[in-house]
Amino acid sequence: MDKSKIKILVLGAGISGLSTAFWLNNDGFDLTVLEAKNEPGGSMETRRKDGFLIDYGPNSGLETTPLIGQIVEEVGLKNEMIYASETANKRYILKNNRLYALPTGPAAFLKTGLFSTKAKLRLLAEPFIGKSEDGYYQSISEFVKRRLGQEFLDYAINPFVAGVFAGNPDQLSVQSAFPKLYRLEELYGGLVKGLILGARERKKQAETSKQHARLFSFKNGMQDLPKAIANKLGDKVKYNCRVEKIMKFKDKFKVLYNQGGSPEENIADIVLSTIPAYTAASIFSDFDTTLLNHLNEIYYPPVKVLYLGFRKDSIGQPLDGFGFLIPEKEKKPFLGAIFSSTIFPYRAKENLAAFTLFIGGARSPELLEKENERLVNRVLLEFKEIMKIDVKEDPTFIEERMWPKGIPQYTLGYIEHERYFEKFELDNSGIFLGGNYRGGISVGDCIKNSEITHQRIKAFINKKG
Repeated sequence: MDKSKIKILVLGAGISGLSTAFWLNNDGFDLTVLEAKNEPGGSMETRRKDGFLIDYGPNSGLETTPLIGQIVEEVGLKNEMIYASETANKRYILKNNRLYALPTGPAAFLKTGLFSTKAKLRLLAEPFIGKSEDGYYQSISEFVKRRLGQEFLDYAINPFVAGVFAGNPDQLSVQSAFPKLYRLEELYGGLVKGLILGARERKKQAETSKQHARLFSFKNGMQDLPKAIANKLGDKVKYNCRVEKIMKFKDKFKVLYNQGGSPEENIADIVLSTIPAYTAASIFSDFDTTLLNHLNEIYYPPVKVLYLGFRKDSIGQPLDGFGFLIPEKEKKPFLGAIFSSTIFPYRAKENLAAFTLFIGGARSPELLEKENERLVNRVLLEFKEIMKIDVKEDPTFIEERMWPKGIPQYTLGYIEHERYFEKFELDNSGIFLGGNYRGGISVGDCIKNSEITHQRIKAFINKKG
């Protein structure tokens, strides 16, 4: 089939939509990307204010796949790409108002005060624990408690889940949310054996585990990446286009949208939707109610981002790490903090330190219903205590961003959503569903999945032709 005659419409200029469009454009397909906002990036949003560089969404990515480097090279960002300082390799966990470095090796694990002697001995039993039942209906809490014990769940996995998903480990499916972790048990019989033996497999696949992947960003923040991809695509990306409805039209699809107040339509052979599930639900309302139910059932908890600047000489806690995460047991009003200016350069003036704090999430969404000023003041007070900043010291800079619907939660039974999305695509040939509610939420996952989606679309076209 003649590529130039196939019209592909991509909904959403976030990293998933743009990356897939990038691969398709390289193949010479005729495509258009519709974006509701006036700029690319979706949740990848960066701003400069008063000498600070603020990432309101993802603050970094893990270079888990060579596809990232390929895109960066081809869009001309190689010289702008930066890697995290070695100092950022250290991750802290809060316990009893004290920061403990998360141990990264056997010797450090034996010495750490983060875990009791009982918990350390419990870890020795892990290789002898049997396999579990269906992981789609088993929470990450149940999985970790069974394999590693309660204390490891409380002071390692619970804060980690809050840091990655802004999620609650009691609610997340281990197989859907952490498929690689679950696969270690299924394929190798345990986590310890899997980490050792799985390294060989990753090497063959040219992939790097998230534990060893390099943390990256760009001199001007994470939005540099979607901006560069969009620039490469040129006028194929159309902004201020709010999609309102998708309908079947003969053997094609008609997409109705509003561009700057003017109603428009586009006829396409293929539609790839990478917009959030809760938005996709309304635009697919002409298809079937079961799809709408599945899309609407995906939970996106609210998250508030609080960006702070302090004078370096006012901070008593050493800024020698990525930041810290807070276990639920510590009962704090926020999930953790990133030492933004320690991880990457160009984030703050030389004498200042920048921090990104996260509040709410699936752990405590009710906090965000409280009066904002009181909540922020409480978080500031707790943060100062942890970082050994005088209570009278005011931040030199403070910025807030509320995400009413943050990160999609891969909850228990999420496989039922996945199975229906696959069925829907089969029943509605030519429509593809993508985005971070399918296949992983990280920047690396989205880019890896964009290539998978690209290959699926190509296979569909070849079969149709």
